Amino acid sequence: MIGSDQVVEETAALLGAELGSRLERDVALAPFTTYRVGGSAALFVDVESIADLVAVANVRAVTHVPVLVIGRGSNMLVADEGFAGLVVSLGRLAGSIEFDLDRSQVVAGGAVALPVLARRTAAASLTGFEWAVGVPGSVGGAVRMNAGGHGSDIAASLVDVDVFDVDAPASTRPSTSTFTVPAAHIGLRFRASSLPASFIVVSARLQLQPGNRAISEREISEIVRWRREHQPGGQNCGSVFVNPVPGEVTAGGLIDGLGLRGLKVGTAWVSEKHANFIQSCDGGTAADVRATIELVRQRVADATGYWLRSEVRLVGFDDADPMSFDDAAISTVSGAAEPESPA
Repeated sequence: MIGSDQVVEETAALLGAELGSRLERDVALAPFTTYRVGGSAALFVDVESIADLVAVANVRAVTHVPVLVIGRGSNMLVADEGFAGLVVSLGRLAGSIEFDLDRSQVVAGGAVALPVLARRTAAASLTGFEWAVGVPGSVGGAVRMNAGGHGSDIAASLVDVDVFDVDAPASTRPSTSTFTVPAAHIGLRFRASSLPASFIVVSARLQLQPGNRAISEREISEIVRWRREHQPGGQNCGSVFVNPVPGEVTAGGLIDGLGLRGLKVGTAWVSEKHANFIQSCDGGTAADVRATIELVRQRVADATGYWLRSEVRLVGFDDADPMSFDDAAISTVSGAAEPESPA
């Protein structure tokens, strides 16, 4: 059975022989997500090199262990029971930012935080990425879900990505073990892409424009001010539900119209500041967050006929969300596709 104790133990033995003490057991995943709730990963590794990814791929080929790549966890809800597989973090491998100012391009590692990249590009007098200062995700997650906000998205500037295929047979891997995929071949669309689940985004190349540092930094400040004024802080994943009719009917408007601000289920509740945000707290549970999501969805459906689709990706739950916005988006790599996606 995928994710069974036997698979985990076999993976731990084989991968531990390659990575030693860097392969950790029972690592809490809550600190890796913006909800700050949920259980632990059975196995966890913060990879330091492509060679580490090759080791992961080689062991997976033998054990078929589920693999979850975790970024900033900004649209991810981890079950209280945790994730019975191997979680891979790219923090040590893919955290660099390199500029080619002559071409107004930047190459950012998949683990780079979007707000950091927005500020770094502005400081380099490049414009076109200011919008990302308000998105608490990583570059890799942003590519996979075509993250966006404030009138733009990553598709507007993405040139190509370097990826590692954790499912590619060793005999067919390129000598570098990574390969480049042009943005036009990724299938970017509203909050989704067609990247296969097994593709790990190691880096992304962005085409920006020459700009003015002062102007870009003012725009960034305005975006930050707006978000603080209109959106809650604390433990949440940002907007939970997709607008059912973009430009006409908003999820937040429907929820607010039913007076659901402050609606609470255990340790989770609908934000009093923005009706499309669901908050958690220290000591909260993922079960309560999911129950709140389902209760809001049912209340809206009963009253309006709209079934709201969620951007939240479920990790470690026994069942998938049948109303997930992007049914093809998957964050685990297993024998069968599961509707989960990293951020």
